[in-house]
Amino acid sequence: MPKHQRRTFTSEFKKQMVELYENGKSRAAIVEEYDLTASALDRWIKQAQTTGSFKEKNNRSSEEKELIALRKENQRLKMEVDNLKASRADHGTKVAIIQNNLDKYSVSAMCDVLQIARSTFYYETKEQPNEDNVTEAIVDIFHKNRKAYGTRKIKVKLQDRGFVVSRRRIGRIMKEQGLVSTYTVAQYRPRKTACNEAMTENVLNREFEQEEVKRFVVSDLTYVKVKNRWHYICVLVDLFNREIIGHSAGPNKDAALISRAFATVQGDLRQLQWFHTDRGSEFKNQKMDELLKTFEIGRSLSMKGCPYDNAVAEATYKIMKTEFVNQMNFQSLRHLELELYDYVNWFNKYRIHGTLGYMTPVQYRQEALKKNCLIYC
Repeated sequence: MPKHQRRTFTSEFKKQMVELYENGKSRAAIVEEYDLTASALDRWIKQAQTTGSFKEKNNRSSEEKELIALRKENQRLKMEVDNLKASRADHGTKVAIIQNNLDKYSVSAMCDVLQIARSTFYYETKEQPNEDNVTEAIVDIFHKNRKAYGTRKIKVKLQDRGFVVSRRRIGRIMKEQGLVSTYTVAQYRPRKTACNEAMTENVLNREFEQEEVKRFVVSDLTYVKVKNRWHYICVLVDLFNREIIGHSAGPNKDAALISRAFATVQGDLRQLQWFHTDRGSEFKNQKMDELLKTFEIGRSLSMKGCPYDNAVAEATYKIMKTEFVNQMNFQSLRHLELELYDYVNWFNKYRIHGTLGYMTPVQYRQEALKKNCLIYC
């Protein structure tokens, strides 16, 4: 091999040469057998014994490091002089100056001097493909809806904005933008609780598609961590339009929690015809019996050990866990209550539901009222 031809060696190779030397192979033998220079082998041995790294930057002397730092500082000072007047320029001029000096200085340094965010510069100068408006709309829809929407719902919302886009294209853009929906397929995880042994029958009987507002309201409880202590959430869901018509949060899993949820229902509670839950003991007690009797609300209970009889409530909590609870770090009960109120407002007024023809619960209810008015008015 010609001596003038420059060779490169991997860190693994250098390490093996040093190990050969440390294991007893003579320096001369290594140099001869591997066609190395003695100075190169000596340097690798020294690097292994001092820093343990074969990278040049990890083995520079203090003088070399100081010289490199001085060169960088000198370049920065020159750049600052070149761009001193431009630092007061308008936004577009600053972006243009950075573009024109990319061959001289780093983007980071120029952005710092010109007082412009790097992300802003990259956004302004990146090549805008034909689908840029679509990408912007997808990102906006995704973030405005708690990162919960997948391709189906984003497609519907894009149509509202005048974009006709396939789910495959939406999926590709979401992948490019790093957008991953927090939604996952609902799964039921059974948990042991005291069981209500009442003889009350299952009036609902899994008829989850209801055609009358507040005919059947379903409910359940779920666990939420608040500063390392378990708290509980209760929601009341109208099967007619999947709207959360009542909600509450508290430190105890009891009838008081459910009563507070009923207290948030707008309108006369006597409009509720049936109240369906599982057989948790918190739903069967004197306090609840008195409330239901007072407002003449009928009672319906799931079969014992059969969560599918209350599937809508279970699914609603799974969605809430994914879109709301798992994204939050609640610092107090008050914090939980405020965030729950905000989520319920979004859930009812802004979150589109596949089971409602991709309308929001409130929109679905209003459309139903319009139809009824046209028929009976």
